Amino acid sequence: MSTAAMLAVVLALALGTYAFRLAGVLLADRLTLPESVRRLLPLAAVALLTALAVTAALTEAGSPAGVARPGGVLVGLILAWRRLPFAVVVVAAAATAAGLRLLGLP
Repeated sequence: MSTAAMLAVVLALALGTYAFRLAGVLLADRLTLPESVRRLLPLAAVALLTALAVTAALTEAGSPAGVARPGGVLVGLILAWRRLPFAVVVVAAAATAAGLRLLGLP
């Protein structure tokens, strides 16, 4: 894909994102959601982010990611759950994945 085509795609996505957000602001007073939908929206956001994180952690190019990446993610999750500083979580997760790869695990 040429640079001009990629730039056009990025600009189209940027404009679409801006228009989508602007529509939300402009239509906020005209649109009323039922109470049940308003209660479920935060849960939908959590479910979406969880699905994205799990997909990124467990797959690589449409196939299973092996052991190293999920191992690093698991270490990161445990350390984040234990409320360690973010930098420690990231470095420990990366070091775990790198260590597992050095041991020959995919």
